[in-house]
Amino acid sequence: MKEIIRINHITKEFKVLNRREGLKGSIKDLFSRDYKIVRAVDDISMSIQQGEIVGYLGPNGAGKSTTIKMMTGVLEPTSGEILVDGNVPYKNRSKNAQNIGVVFGQRSQLWWALPLIESFRLLKDVYQIEDKQYNSIIELYKSLVDIEPLLHKPVRQMSLGQRTLSDILAAFLHDPKIVFLDEPTIGLDVSMKAKIRKLISALNKEKNTTVILTTHDMGDVDALCRRIVIIDKGKMLYDNDIEHLKSFFGSYRTLKIRVDGDLKAQSEVIQKEVPDFAVSADDEWISILVDEDKKKVMDVLNQIQSSHSIKDMKLEEISSEDVIRKIYEEGVE
Repeated sequence: MKEIIRINHITKEFKVLNRREGLKGSIKDLFSRDYKIVRAVDDISMSIQQGEIVGYLGPNGAGKSTTIKMMTGVLEPTSGEILVDGNVPYKNRSKNAQNIGVVFGQRSQLWWALPLIESFRLLKDVYQIEDKQYNSIIELYKSLVDIEPLLHKPVRQMSLGQRTLSDILAAFLHDPKIVFLDEPTIGLDVSMKAKIRKLISALNKEKNTTVILTTHDMGDVDALCRRIVIIDKGKMLYDNDIEHLKSFFGSYRTLKIRVDGDLKAQSEVIQKEVPDFAVSADDEWISILVDEDKKKVMDVLNQIQSSHSIKDMKLEEISSEDVIRKIYEEGVE
């Protein structure tokens, strides 16, 4: 496979003013030279191949958006090197823009008052897409999703899910080599999330487009990504596939139980009884993430059963979401 993105030891630092409190402090800040240096991205290196879908994960403030802004050419790295399809993004921004598509959360690139088809035609002119290529991609869209009802509908009249779907179609319109998707399914219902994941996967296979996906929704990662990159506090923690990562947590099991009473309230009680393990609750189950190197599942179950009436239980292997949560909390060697 062809290498499409190469990142060598990039670092991005920002100079931030140490602000004072109050009106006097604000006036002094106008003339202040008291700055601190914040390192948002700290010595990250990776190589991404043509056609890969890579999940770029991390907690809020980890440096994900800063990295993507450097890859798109919006920011220049403080040190290190980035090559996107052989170009230095911040030096060749217009050339780089022709090779990439971007969807940033709920910031639409479509014209608000115009029907979707008019936005597509404007983007066709902006990217100088030939008629044959444009007609081909529109036909492909019609075969993948039912966009006919949306084409003549003003963007302002669309639901959030319809706008997100349309934005993703717009990002792929000029046949870019790389598409950056930042939280593409945030705020969407389950059925629309499934439709968008299916669309991204189909476009990736049909066009061999490289997709860089940032998300907090592990459903997106499990459905789309074979490879994940995890960063925190600007540093890379992990770069490999999700199954390889799960192997590091082989001693973990998720014990799910139902008990009498309000599940959320009961989960808080159980958390105090088993403080070494993470306890959470949803509408159906109380989940306890058990590390069997510390304590066997049956011992945990017996301990809970001594003070609670358990109506039902089941045991699951550790989920991708639990793995990522553990890494956010503890890191990974």
